[in-house]
Amino acid sequence: MHKIPPPALTVRDLRVNLGGLPVLRGVTLSVPKGELVALIGPNGSGKTTLLRAILGLQMIDSGEIRVLDQPLSPATLSRIGYVPQKLELDRSFGLSVREFMALRLPATRRWLWRSHRSIDAALLPAVAGLGIETLLDRPIARLSGGQLQRVLIAWSLLLNPEILLLDEPTAGVDTPGERSFYEMIESIHRQRRMTIVLVSHDLSMVFRYARWVYALNGVVCCEGTPEKIIQDDSLKKAYGLHLTPYHHHHEGLPHVH
Repeated sequence: MHKIPPPALTVRDLRVNLGGLPVLRGVTLSVPKGELVALIGPNGSGKTTLLRAILGLQMIDSGEIRVLDQPLSPATLSRIGYVPQKLELDRSFGLSVREFMALRLPATRRWLWRSHRSIDAALLPAVAGLGIETLLDRPIARLSGGQLQRVLIAWSLLLNPEILLLDEPTAGVDTPGERSFYEMIESIHRQRRMTIVLVSHDLSMVFRYARWVYALNGVVCCEGTPEKIIQDDSLKKAYGLHLTPYHHHHEGLPHVH
């Protein structure tokens, strides 16, 4: 009998209160290993809180979180890469992209005594195709929003995690660059066969790239394939009564207003 592998992430009846207010009210979900899963919902629905709880950064009131069928621990957390929604850097922060990336790997951590060539030889094979090669000499604090997000994704991949959590990865990316950004994420998923959990407000991109979707608003309102979710009345519960799916005639993809 073929044995089904355990999920990459399992969350059972997770409850989190912030400032005395319930943010997560019994969230249960399961992310299959190797899938690209999207987490959608309006502002304040608990998406970021859920990711922080999975990372052990947010205390929970009750419930259970398992990573690769193991309870949360430093060992399991080391198998997760994470890119936050926004990283604010002081403009005077002096590290270059190369120096920032080098801090991530034990082999390059003492970058001050190493040549650029030897650092690049250690870094670039791990993050090939992410478009950061031309940014290595730039001060990281002076990158555009989209450039910084690419660097943070590359940084999160250097230790070869098995799971990647992305919290609004296109925050700060201009509209023309969003699609190429999602294509990069889909390429990472396909080539590395990684489990990716993607928080996004862009339902058209979710429909195009995600395999499974959870709609969250304190609880899981609905789940399923993007095709199923976009037609589900429960999605209106997540976003409110003003959600109206319609088809974009040029691409055949559902958009929301």
